[in-house]
Amino acid sequence: MRVIANQIPRELPSNSRITDLLAMIEAKPPYAVAVNLQFVPKTRHAEYVLHENDQVEIIAPVTGG
Repeated sequence: MRVIANQIPRELPSNSRITDLLAMIEAKPPYAVAVNLQFVPKTRHAEYVLHENDQVEIIAPVTGG
């Protein structure tokens, strides 16, 4: 199955979860995740099933001042 993560196409097995994608790209916390422009709380990452052509954004916080 193909998903787009931060504008890069990725191939994942069917029924993959957000946590599978995060492990694949070796995401380092802290980050927030949105799927198809909808925020997904961290508590749901392990249960949220991705689908073909989902658009996933993994956003790291910006600090400074």
